[in-house]
Amino acid sequence: MGTVIDLLVDHQEAEKILDELEKRLKLYEKRFSANDPTSELMVLNHNAGIKKVVLQPELYELIKLGKENSLTSEQLNIAIGPLIQTWRIGFSDAKVPSDEVIKGLLAKTNPHNIQLDDQNQTAFLTEKGMLLDLGALAKGFIADLLVAYLKEENVTGALINLGGNVVVFGTARQHEDGLWRIGVQDPSKDRNQTRLILKVTNQSVVTSGIYERSLIKENKRYHHIIDPKTGYPVKTEVLSLTIVSKKSVDGEIWTTHLFGLPTAEIIRTLNRTSGIEGIIITTDEVILSDGIRDLM
Repeated sequence: MGTVIDLLVDHQEAEKILDELEKRLKLYEKRFSANDPTSELMVLNHNAGIKKVVLQPELYELIKLGKENSLTSEQLNIAIGPLIQTWRIGFSDAKVPSDEVIKGLLAKTNPHNIQLDDQNQTAFLTEKGMLLDLGALAKGFIADLLVAYLKEENVTGALINLGGNVVVFGTARQHEDGLWRIGVQDPSKDRNQTRLILKVTNQSVVTSGIYERSLIKENKRYHHIIDPKTGYPVKTEVLSLTIVSKKSVDGEIWTTHLFGLPTAEIIRTLNRTSGIEGIIITTDEVILSDGIRDLM
């Protein structure tokens, strides 16, 4: 998944549970990855404009969720794959595409061109050159699947860290209050240097930021969060946006949906939306939604 993964479980057969988590993570990566040419997602992408593809239920569910949100959000679009794969920011072959190339790729990112058949669990990308990229949703979706498995196994407490996406449930026995401590990265400092710490349980903490993956070309820095409207990195004063929610996939959706909006609009949205709280870090300030202080 392109990151360091941390797993912690409280269970009498912890090693057995951890082995199963690792097995499932490898399976999900093979299912959802847009960077593995042999993944199940890439089988669909390779058949764009050619034929329908029968999907595994989890992949179908994730694509359906992604399409639904792509049709209602200006910032989230799972059909953005052609742009992501051309910029390649975070990889050794990253480059800055020309305006002409970007314009051509934007024409292949219409989420309406994702055809889904619930009865037969098939998907069809109607235009050649389309590429789905589930990176805006996959980690959260996977984290929720892992939590569901852990609860089936009667795990009493667990932490799943998929790199910028942390989920905890149950009791943290190392703390008297039973709450887990989750640090929010200081984007202006080295990794693992926290700006603040949240006390949570049965919650997800998802952080999206422009501070880790970037490309510098001709003294100009390009970060990896691409605006699906323009095809270029999002213009923003926000260095990182953290969302606290019950379901991890919701945290993924909201960080993507809100990133790129003015800070005042992000906070207004957070404060009027039940079930989510957020933290905005800019170069000048830290802005908290109304309910965050209850977690500090």
